Amino acid sequence: MKLVLIGIQGSGKSTQGNLLSKYLKIPYLSTGHIFRSIAKEKTKLGKQVKVLMSSGLLIPDDLTIEIVNSYLSRPEYQNGYILDGFPRTLTQAKKYKNNVDKVIYIEIPDKEALWRIAYRNEERNDNTVKAVLKRIELFHAHTNDVIEYYDNEKKLVTIDGTKSIEEVNREILKSLGKQLLRNHIAAWEQKKKSIIAIVGMSGSGKTVATQYFKKMGVPVVSFSNVINDYVDTKKFKHTEQIHHKLRMKFRKKYGMKAMAYLNKEAVTKALEKSNILLIEGLYSWEEYVYLLKHFQEVNIYLLALFTDKSLRYKRLADRKYRSELAVGKERDIHELTDLNKGPAIAYADFLIKNNFSKEDMYNKLDEVYRQIYFA
Repeated sequence: MKLVLIGIQGSGKSTQGNLLSKYLKIPYLSTGHIFRSIAKEKTKLGKQVKVLMSSGLLIPDDLTIEIVNSYLSRPEYQNGYILDGFPRTLTQAKKYKNNVDKVIYIEIPDKEALWRIAYRNEERNDNTVKAVLKRIELFHAHTNDVIEYYDNEKKLVTIDGTKSIEEVNREILKSLGKQLLRNHIAAWEQKKKSIIAIVGMSGSGKTVATQYFKKMGVPVVSFSNVINDYVDTKKFKHTEQIHHKLRMKFRKKYGMKAMAYLNKEAVTKALEKSNILLIEGLYSWEEYVYLLKHFQEVNIYLLALFTDKSLRYKRLADRKYRSELAVGKERDIHELTDLNKGPAIAYADFLIKNNFSKEDMYNKLDEVYRQIYFA
């Protein structure tokens, strides 16, 4: 199923897109998120997009189509998607040849949109009143033609967006048809379970990434907590010396695969209840190899997080929990050599640069989650 969501900013497209994605089991893609990510890049394209968005202007048609088609060529979108924010002009609609099944227009008055946006709490540089008013003006100038185009194609469904989130969602699902939903959901049952193991140097954002996946309903098994819980139980201080001593103690007894070995039962039980599992704090290459050997019927992905050293060190220095742990190059070298983190980071299936805001981090994690869940 291929759906398009249309509506002015503040109409609730993002909220409905995420709800529909979970219900229909197809990925949700917001072109707004794509362009905001590009705008953060220190490239010619990034600067161009940033200037346009800050002014409330639309990205040129040809460039927009090129970027959207590039994203939709990825494997996770081959069997369906929910597309938000595209097409925005009649030219885009006519050039976009992708057999869209339905176009959902979530309609709200301009004043309602402005009121909703005024009470949002988002880290966005393009949310000034002037920019928002400009986007609403452009919506009516360009996207009204898109709505008429899809109406003539007999693909348009108009939904009253002023109703509650639940009511709007029910109306959208009703418009798609129960039989279509049943057939679609049955066809999208996941065939294989997956493990996402987060790797990265201290301070790279593993805790933030774990929080994101928890919000998505993904169960978490923490390899790090074997050491942390032991230290907390014994009421020791979280120092580099104590952590190193304990980790070496466990590895002497169980080998370099110690944390994977000690958590095998927890991983097994979690996979019995969920199709996707997150492992927080995978350190050594041997732990990864152990998982490959003992969970051969499961897809295992390494997700590496990278953050510039200076920013990592600042984050570590600002920590309240485990604040006694060392900060600096000595700790980095210890993690790469003694703990053998390097190979797992180098072999990662996904790499996320975490130098910016939490919103930016969540958007990147969302892309990874879609690729794994819907592939």
